[in-house]
Amino acid sequence: MGIVGLGLAVKPHALALRDLEAAGRLRVVGGFAPSGDRRAAFAAAWGWPVFGRVDALLAAPGLDLVLVLTPPRTHLPLAEQAFAAGADVLVEKPVEWDAARAQALVEAAARAGRRAAVVFQHRFRPAAQRLKAALDDGALGEILSASASIRWWRDDAYFATPGRGMLARDGGGVLLTQAIHSIDLLLHLAGPVASVTGFARTSGLRAIDTEDIAAAALRFANGAIGAIDATTVARPGFPERIEIAGTRGSAVLAAERLDLHIVGRAPEVIDHGSAGGGGADPMAFDHGPHRAMIAEVIDAIAQRRVPVNDAATGLPVQRLIEAWLRSAQTGVPQSP
Repeated sequence: MGIVGLGLAVKPHALALRDLEAAGRLRVVGGFAPSGDRRAAFAAAWGWPVFGRVDALLAAPGLDLVLVLTPPRTHLPLAEQAFAAGADVLVEKPVEWDAARAQALVEAAARAGRRAAVVFQHRFRPAAQRLKAALDDGALGEILSASASIRWWRDDAYFATPGRGMLARDGGGVLLTQAIHSIDLLLHLAGPVASVTGFARTSGLRAIDTEDIAAAALRFANGAIGAIDATTVARPGFPERIEIAGTRGSAVLAAERLDLHIVGRAPEVIDHGSAGGGGADPMAFDHGPHRAMIAEVIDAIAQRRVPVNDAATGLPVQRLIEAWLRSAQTGVPQSP
């Protein structure tokens, strides 16, 4: 496995890779970043080799999988290079800068006969997996209401990285860059959205050109309705929440804590912590879900199957976000 991009997102991945390497599941070939300072910091922190050129990393003997942790607009060309080198890819969210480029990446993988997966580690949190199982088993009955609240804080230091929060670099603001994890998880649990009426604006607290306050009303394809509230201006930052109510029970998922109430059963609580990464330190969370997610991709490669976090599964959330922002601009409901 090789890593392209050694910035803010690398830490939880590196912790997960170190665990998996120690368990004999993989070998880290090394990492690449355009910045010499970042390459030096990565080598010092983790002890893995670094490469001065991305093509040198892709030519490394035995490379099977490339972890892409670069800004979204670079994902497609890097994935195409990896496919040409005979490697599969795992890209940090979002799949690409916009839904059209994300679709192009999925299609490029299919043409090359390679796998492309996306980093949505919240799906791999134990509490989220328990809730998913309960929903799939019908334990909560028919879903009637499904909502999410992501009230986070990002400080000046976070936005000091050149281009962060700007459309040209990130492709979007709070929806595509921060809240996308919880929005994806909501769709993973409750199913696709048929219609969205959205609002979005920029607060003026930081010099960015993307939204940092957004809200929407949703109508799901299964008939449920709900809402999403997302922001990075809620200091000091609070655990993200997903709430689902069905005909036979309800659930509240706050970061990695689940409170599950099913008719005729005692309440069930799974608590792996409710801090999340909603505060000023966006990396303040356990790397266990990253480890489980990467292990799933490794297993899919070994078993010659599609991973559950296949890149195609990351398209619905990008389409929803784009429909949400269209609604905010036009003032009328939109279909993803």
